[in-house]
Amino acid sequence: MSFRDTYLGYDELTRQVRAWALAHPAFVRLESLATSPEGRELWLLTLGADPDRVRPAVWVDGNMHASEVAGSSVALGIADDVIRAHVEGSDGAVRDLPPHLAELLRRDVLFYVLPRMCPDGAELMLRTGAYVRSNPRDGRLGRSEPYWKAGDVDGDGRARLVRRLDPAGDFVLSDETPGLMLPRRVEDPGPYYALYPEGLIENWDGFTVPADGFLANSETDMNRNFPYDWAPEPRQIGAGAFAASEPESRAVSAFASRHPNIFAWLNLHCFGGCYIRPSGDKPDRKMDQSDLALYHQIGEWTEKLTDYPMVSGFEEFTYEPDKPLRGDLSAFAYAQRGAVAMVCELWDFWKQAGLTVHRPFVLNYVKRTREDIEAMARWDRAHNGGRAIGAWRPFEHPQLGAVEIGGYDPRFGIWNPPEDRLAEVCERQSRVLLRIAALAPRVRVSSVETTALGGGLTRVSAVVENLGYLPTYVLSSARELPWNEPLRARLVPAAGVALAAGEAEQLVGHLEGWGGYEKSSSPSFARTEGAPVRRRVSWVVKGQGRAAIHVGAARVGRTDHEVEIAG
Repeated sequence: MSFRDTYLGYDELTRQVRAWALAHPAFVRLESLATSPEGRELWLLTLGADPDRVRPAVWVDGNMHASEVAGSSVALGIADDVIRAHVEGSDGAVRDLPPHLAELLRRDVLFYVLPRMCPDGAELMLRTGAYVRSNPRDGRLGRSEPYWKAGDVDGDGRARLVRRLDPAGDFVLSDETPGLMLPRRVEDPGPYYALYPEGLIENWDGFTVPADGFLANSETDMNRNFPYDWAPEPRQIGAGAFAASEPESRAVSAFASRHPNIFAWLNLHCFGGCYIRPSGDKPDRKMDQSDLALYHQIGEWTEKLTDYPMVSGFEEFTYEPDKPLRGDLSAFAYAQRGAVAMVCELWDFWKQAGLTVHRPFVLNYVKRTREDIEAMARWDRAHNGGRAIGAWRPFEHPQLGAVEIGGYDPRFGIWNPPEDRLAEVCERQSRVLLRIAALAPRVRVSSVETTALGGGLTRVSAVVENLGYLPTYVLSSARELPWNEPLRARLVPAAGVALAAGEAEQLVGHLEGWGGYEKSSSPSFARTEGAPVRRRVSWVVKGQGRAAIHVGAARVGRTDHEVEIAG
């Protein structure tokens, strides 16, 4: 069994990434970004021929929310496809990319893949089913009120739900599906139930049964803990003690800050079946319009290749109108690190269950009727082996007395695709990501000429060009970021050659790319835009021998070219 047909625990995931690193040392690097409080490593794969050579890079991460383990599988699937493309003797095919694009990826792009950002939380969820948002730790002070701590209380190794008869309960039994609970309506005659997580009530006063909130059993939602636009509780639920307070978010933030060559970023989540793009804090009319046009192009690919729409984070994915999420990873990657960043909510469960897909997209998680819930249960029986909706059994709870335990296990089928659908999900996401990777800036030194000037002097001229879709600054909105430096060209003479005039290092500046969304291409007015994709630099040297021309910037790495000088 592999990650394409089952969900891997930490030990299995570790064996997989180590096996790749051992089998392919020429183009696979494995490192740990950090160690979790429970002693698990955050494994990061660096993939690409000559992986120590800095060049434009794509980042992929998964499983920053513990229950969303399909993100790990998809991240591993992308890594596997990239590795297969580099294996000597293979045909070099990368999904259905044309050969020239496959070669571009092998030669000009690095891939950083972090399959599991929250290994402690994922391990707890896989082992017991207990829901935890990111990681099962809680350092909050002053928690004197009663709260639920999820866990196995009946000794079966699983943590599901508790059902308790309650005349003021807000759930009733389904007439169609045994075990299914439906939201109570005014006309329902009863019996009525309250639903709680399986577990125990901490700080219990013998009377109060607390509600179980979205983040009740953990302090930090990792996707609210990143540095950009971070805000503390209560302004942002799940923010954590301070920005990047968690070792996982701190390690990812530090790595990204040391690697300005990351030009694209895919943050994998579950579930829903959509891509969420910037901006998360403003409507499209206030977003950088060049950035928006690029996302429209990528959105066409996502819908064609995966049937997932691309939606605005602000306009379609805010839980409260005009109240942006704070401290999320995708915003950090886009606004602070200047990457073409997006979230993918894997697994289009709504479509699979035959339900209406609402817009704005966030309504799909809250606007569901009882008829929709019954349809989910029918889908579970027909296509998921009834794994999500199960039976209840009596239990004497040490605090609540007579209850029933069981009911729901939404991990596989609802939160994540069933195992027999994993390979399909991995393949489709890989197709999208590899096309985004093919947008990379590609800086070259071309048309190097030497001209004898007499007196042992030679003019060395070179053309520096960008053959990539994206400009060397990548995003229009990122151009002014302090580390997004322009290209510079430096002549480094070898023995026998000396610089005779001018500066060894010359400013090239940023170069545009050839790409653009909806360019005028009809016969009525087809024209190439005039933005510079190449510039010429020159030096005057004395003597004869060799010299090297180094061209680069933090964003695109360095390109070298050697030239022979006759003197």
